[in-house]
Amino acid sequence: MTFSGHSSQDSDLSFRLEGANIIDGFRRRGYQTIGSGAVEWFNTSTETGSVLSKPFEHFFFAGNTWSLSLQLEWIEECLLTTNPEQPRFVFLNVGETHVPYWHDGASWDRWPSPCIPFGGDSCSAVLSSSRQRNCLEWVDTQLANLLDQFKESTILICSDHGDCWGEDGLREHGISHPSTLTVPLIMRVRGQPIISTPTPSRFHNVLSRLRRFL
Repeated sequence: MTFSGHSSQDSDLSFRLEGANIIDGFRRRGYQTIGSGAVEWFNTSTETGSVLSKPFEHFFFAGNTWSLSLQLEWIEECLLTTNPEQPRFVFLNVGETHVPYWHDGASWDRWPSPCIPFGGDSCSAVLSSSRQRNCLEWVDTQLANLLDQFKESTILICSDHGDCWGEDGLREHGISHPSTLTVPLIMRVRGQPIISTPTPSRFHNVLSRLRRFL
């Protein structure tokens, strides 16, 4: 972040972060940094997970991709035990919409996953779509209280990748394909929604993928 560009001359609209990374930048500006991860990338017992979690003052690895309730309880406890006047940077990695597309209380078994790399006929695009959508709707209800607490703040909701469900004979992610590179993005800045209009050529692609999330 040494060469991170220039902030606006209007200090009320923007500010500059300086440090080893974004999280460190917020810490240097006095923010309480709270993070929780669900997927194995954030496993703090691994070398990669220890690097990803190190910049946070408080970090919790859920241990699997179906523990959102525990993550939210932990975040809420952190928020309650910190100075309410101190600004907060909160990062939450949600695992339920990740394969195997399962959430606590779901009506189907967690395994086998309907989408596995090179799974061929053992995979199902229909099950993948319906289960991920169900998981997304469940996650939406679970996040309501946390999002409400930050309704006047800046919020960014996105995904780090999509999944292939049979397009060009491919399954899951970890590959370069339009289906893995197209992700949802929702942004609210200081309580105000940010709306962008895709170009016509991209609009169709975005809509076709969003049908899996809506």
